[in-house]
Amino acid sequence: MPARKSHRWAQEVRALWKVGGPLVVNFLAMAGISFADAVMSGQLGPRALAAVAVGGSTWMIGFILCLGFLMALSPIIARHFGAGRFEIIGRYTRQGLWLGLIMGLSVLLAIQLSVDHLFEKVGIAEDIRQLTADYVKAVYWGLPAMVVFLVLRFTTEAIGVTRPVMYTSLFSLVSNVFLNYVLMFGKFGAPALGAVGCGIASAITMWLMTIGLAIYVFKSSRYEPLKIFSKVAPVRPGILKEILSLGWPIAITIGAEAGLFSAISILVGTLGVNIAAAHQIALNFASTMFMVPLALSSAITVRVGHELGAGNPEAAKFAGVVGVSFCAGFMSCAAVLMLSFRDVVVHLYTTDMEVIRIAISLLLMAALFQVADGVQIGAAGVLRGYKDTRVPMVINTFAYWVIGFPCAYLAAKVFLLEPRYIWAAFVAALSVSAVLLSFRFRLIAERHIKYSVQSPLAT
Repeated sequence: MPARKSHRWAQEVRALWKVGGPLVVNFLAMAGISFADAVMSGQLGPRALAAVAVGGSTWMIGFILCLGFLMALSPIIARHFGAGRFEIIGRYTRQGLWLGLIMGLSVLLAIQLSVDHLFEKVGIAEDIRQLTADYVKAVYWGLPAMVVFLVLRFTTEAIGVTRPVMYTSLFSLVSNVFLNYVLMFGKFGAPALGAVGCGIASAITMWLMTIGLAIYVFKSSRYEPLKIFSKVAPVRPGILKEILSLGWPIAITIGAEAGLFSAISILVGTLGVNIAAAHQIALNFASTMFMVPLALSSAITVRVGHELGAGNPEAAKFAGVVGVSFCAGFMSCAAVLMLSFRDVVVHLYTTDMEVIRIAISLLLMAALFQVADGVQIGAAGVLRGYKDTRVPMVINTFAYWVIGFPCAYLAAKVFLLEPRYIWAAFVAALSVSAVLLSFRFRLIAERHIKYSVQSPLAT
C-alpha cells in the first residue's frame, strides 16, 4: 500500500509539474521584471526606487481587477477540456477578449484622469508624488495589451499547454531589461527618463509579449480544434454573465490579498523615502519566492478542473492535496533561504545603510509568513478548480481587511511602530486565510465525492 500511494503521488506531481513547470518559469520571469525594475531604479537613488515601488503597487490594483475577472476562464475552460467539449472553448475565449478589452480600456482611462488627485488625497510623500504619478500613467498604457495576453494565457493553460506562455514571458524579461537600460539611463541616443522610463519600458514589453503569444495561438495547429479565431463573434451576454458570475468573487478574493499588499505599500509610502525603499526591497524578494506557489496554484486549478470535467471527484481531491502540499513544501524552503541570506539579498538592491537595516528586519517577518502564504494560495487554486469562489472571497476579505489592514494601520499611524511591526499584519492575515481555505477545500471535496456517489451520472 505505501508503495502504491507513493507511486500515485509521483504520478500526480509529474502531471502537476507538466502544467505548472512552464508556469513557474512564466511567473519567475514576471518576478524577474519586477526585480529588474527595483534594482535598476535603485541605481538612480531612493527617490526613484520609492516611486517605482509605490507606483508598482498602484499598477497592481488595476491589473488585479482585470486579472480576477479573467481568471474565471481557467476553471470553465478546464472543465470543458476535461469533458472533451473543444469547440465551446473558442467561444469562451472570444467573449473573454471582449470582456478584457472593455475592462482594460476603462481602467486605463480612469487612471489617466484620477491618479494625480488620488495620490494627493492618500498623502503620498511630496518628494515622490509627481514622479510616482508619471510612472503610473506610463505603465498603464500596457494594460489593454495585458488583458489580451491574460485571456490567451488562461485559455492555453486550461488545456494544459503552458510552454508558449513560458517562452513569451522569457522574451518579455529580456525585452524589459533592455528597454529599462535604454529609457531609464538614456542609452543609444534615447533621453534619460528615469523612473518614468521604467514605466514606458514595461508598457512596451506588455504589447510585445501579447503580440508574440497571439501569433503563436493563431498559427499553431494544436489550437485548431478550439476554433478561437474562426470568426469575429458579437458579444454574447449569456457567456459574459457566466464569466462575470464566477469571476467577480475571484477578483475580490485576489484583490483582497494583493490590495492589502498594495495598500500597505501606499501606507508605507507616507512614512518617508528610506522606509518605502526598504519595503520595496523586502516585498520584491518575498514576491519572487511567491511566484512558484502562485504558478502552481494556476496548475492546480487546471488539474482539478480536468478531473472534475472527466467525472473523477476522488482524483480531483487528490490533485488538490498534492498541489497544496507541494506549495507548502516549497515555501518552507523559501523561509530558510530568507533567514540564511537576508544580508546578501538586500545588498543586491542598494548600498544605503539605513535602507539595508530596515529591509533586513522586514525579510525576517517575510520568512515567518512563507508557509501560510503557500498553503493559502494552493488552497485557493483548488477551490477555483471546483468553481467555488464566493466563500473564498468572504474568507480572504475577512483575513486581509478585517484582520490584516487594521493591524498594519494601527502599527503605522496610531502607535508609530517600526516597519517590521507593520509587516506583522501580513503574518496574521495569511495565517488566518490558510487555515480557513484549507477547511473549505476539505468540505467542498468531500461534498463532490458524496454527490458523485449518490448521482453517478452527474459531472
